[in-house]
Amino acid sequence: MAGTDDVTYTGGDSYAGARETTEGTVYTVTGQDWDSVVQGVAASDEERVVVNMGPQHPSTHGVLRLILELDGETVTETRVGVGYLHTGIEKNLEYRSWTQGVTFVTRMDYLSPFFNETAYCLAVEKLLGITEQVPERATVIRVMLMELNRISSHLVALATGGMELGALTAMIFGFRERELVLDVFELVTGLRMNHAYVRPGGVAQDLPPGAVDKIAETVTQLRRNFKDTADLLEGNGIFMARTEGIGYLDLAGCMALGITGPVLRSTGLPWDLRKTQPYCGYETYEFDVVTQTTCDSYGRFLIRLREMGESLKIVEQCLDRLQPGPVMVEDKKIAWPAQLAIGSDGMGNSLDHIRHIMGESMEALIHHFKLVTEGFHVPAGQVYQAVESPRGELGVHVVSDGGTRPYRVHFRDPSFTNLQATAAMCEGGQVADVIAAVASIDPVMGGVDR
Repeated sequence: MAGTDDVTYTGGDSYAGARETTEGTVYTVTGQDWDSVVQGVAASDEERVVVNMGPQHPSTHGVLRLILELDGETVTETRVGVGYLHTGIEKNLEYRSWTQGVTFVTRMDYLSPFFNETAYCLAVEKLLGITEQVPERATVIRVMLMELNRISSHLVALATGGMELGALTAMIFGFRERELVLDVFELVTGLRMNHAYVRPGGVAQDLPPGAVDKIAETVTQLRRNFKDTADLLEGNGIFMARTEGIGYLDLAGCMALGITGPVLRSTGLPWDLRKTQPYCGYETYEFDVVTQTTCDSYGRFLIRLREMGESLKIVEQCLDRLQPGPVMVEDKKIAWPAQLAIGSDGMGNSLDHIRHIMGESMEALIHHFKLVTEGFHVPAGQVYQAVESPRGELGVHVVSDGGTRPYRVHFRDPSFTNLQATAAMCEGGQVADVIAAVASIDPVMGGVDR
């Protein structure tokens, strides 16, 4: 804010400063990174501009702060500010039972909730020593939903990335396809997001009638419709001009920063935990790890486009493997009720289900009550379990003290780690290219600020 030459600042506000310019006194609101960047610029003899950039992506409405130092149109310094969306999920897990924890973790990276749930449950199952007891049908359902979730997440990345660069039709195509996947999620779990469907020992309940046919139909439709996005953007001169050579980060940079996912695979390294550290039986599925050697935003776009096709191949294999059977471990001291029924009013449990629980025996009723209200005990120990999420390695470190609640749960979310690459990708480039670089990282702030 500029005033007249005779204005003198005397406010004494510790969060604001002032300096004289040819236009008068300019007051600058300061704080944390912004303050240090501005001070650094002030000490330099060269003319620099410091700006807050964005938001560009719909999910960065004030929760991702990019502080740029500019020399004309060239970015000379980039700092990423996070922490504005902190939810306290990891701390909340310490005050909930092991099964209730699923309801929290599904809300972290809200674009890939099934990966959060599965990573957490695999870790709990390791501590319980029941990994091999999880029914095959439950494992196949987990894989199928994760791969559909990978597709829906990549569709958002492609849609919003295109939108940020001006390709609005790409956004329409992406969200059109994503709706098909969310319809499947709603049919299976009752919700479009925040499912809490994967539980320690299996899944919440079996697939509903007609789900297999619906999923098969959706796979066919998605494979046909993916061509629209590919035809629109792949090889498009305008799109390539905005993404080729932009956000460059080579293999050495990725290794130094711990970058995983499509950003790492765009350097040509085929690192995918589904192949390198298999879980949920992924070693028995046929699919390719998609790589590029461009190390740029365009290569990451191509990888996500190809990976959606590979996920469809895995979903089809899952449909072929689905055999009748239970979807929860047999141990009644762990197994949360997995054969639920809805009442005639469409809510709650049916009277038949309630009569079944109450009619078994008084001991069974007491056990059911304690399992739901108190939860099961998990042996003391600690484990680390990682899965390949749409953004890279999603790891969870779970510590148990032998009680019915976690002692500590910490997630290694790929969005948080990958955001470290922002400075390396953007500094030295143009200010307009920052948008393409961040879009190619595809960060989800719910996973960053846990």
